[in-house]
Amino acid sequence: MKIENPTRWNSDVGVRSVVATSENVPHSLKVELEHSAPAVYEINPLCDPRWAALVESHPRSSVFHSTNWLRALHVVYGYEPAVITTCPPEARLTNGLLLCRVKSWLTGWRFVSLPFSDHCEALVDGPEDLDAMLLHVRRDLVRRKWQYVEIRPISHRPSSRTGLGESLTYQFHRLDLRKSAQELFHSFHKDCVQRKIRRAEREELRYEEGNSEVLLQKFYRLLVATRRRQNLPPQPLAWFRELITAFGEDLKIRVASKGDLPVASILTLSNKKCVVYKYGGSVASLNKLGGMAFLFWKTIQEAKDKGIEELDMGRSDTDNLGLIAFKEHWGATGATLTYWRYPAPSPRVPRRAWQESIARGVAQVAPDFVLETVGTLLYKHIG
Repeated sequence: MKIENPTRWNSDVGVRSVVATSENVPHSLKVELEHSAPAVYEINPLCDPRWAALVESHPRSSVFHSTNWLRALHVVYGYEPAVITTCPPEARLTNGLLLCRVKSWLTGWRFVSLPFSDHCEALVDGPEDLDAMLLHVRRDLVRRKWQYVEIRPISHRPSSRTGLGESLTYQFHRLDLRKSAQELFHSFHKDCVQRKIRRAEREELRYEEGNSEVLLQKFYRLLVATRRRQNLPPQPLAWFRELITAFGEDLKIRVASKGDLPVASILTLSNKKCVVYKYGGSVASLNKLGGMAFLFWKTIQEAKDKGIEELDMGRSDTDNLGLIAFKEHWGATGATLTYWRYPAPSPRVPRRAWQESIARGVAQVAPDFVLETVGTLLYKHIG
């Protein structure tokens, strides 16, 4: 059975309805689509004001759902954001699966939910809606002959009928800030956190915060040094400038300095009742001064003053035991974060192994300006 007009686009609000067609769709998938209820629509979250309203009201939305984050991804990397929903154009938006179309001549064309985002929960009430959305994305993937679709949920897992399989696994940590500042401080690890904060105070580390170009340059120099130690190129400077433009006062750079020498810096994003630690860098030889602990404590104190209830400390590779321990020493609660992909990846073929090998080789020998150039050229291909 062929359904006429498989896509209908309303350019005024950026809405496209998506329905099944028998063309270029495997029989097994067509049967699933014909039996998956409700109709599915696609909207542009940067054009349709209903998306921002849903993000603001939904209890599971995060900074990565925000139009600020999506706009930065679009401006710097050219990714095309889209929301798949079961809500028709004339109705209030109550659900949505957010993703980006990543088009790369180097790494292929794919759907990702969401590039450079630690996690991105589908804003749905139950698994039925998520499965319907994923089946339609899968149909689109098959029709376009793209490589894969990847989602990064915290809690909503796709069912087996979607065909998505486990791709990558991380540890994800969040710190509950609803205790008093004093209770929080006494819950921190005495040697690894409390003493480092006190050491920073004894060293009289100078504290600066804001999002000025001067602070951005201090932060970026520390980030480049840290990425080099990790054998990775840094994110392009243009990315951070665009984040500052998009988020304004909701983005904060914090810098700790010994005299005039910056020793540690972090970048955080605020969204509703949550502050997100996203990027950081430090001088390794001066970590003993407690700069990082000092900056996290300043972040927590400010968050408490603003009524923020959670610190999102981000994801960690499961084999990065040092980073996991650092987060746990603050009393953060860890959980397994699983990425899902269709087609399911083969465990025998490590993802992006060759790109990472090239990046590490360059990072070991290249001067800073070359490393930064490599990051500028490569990052749009690896989101």
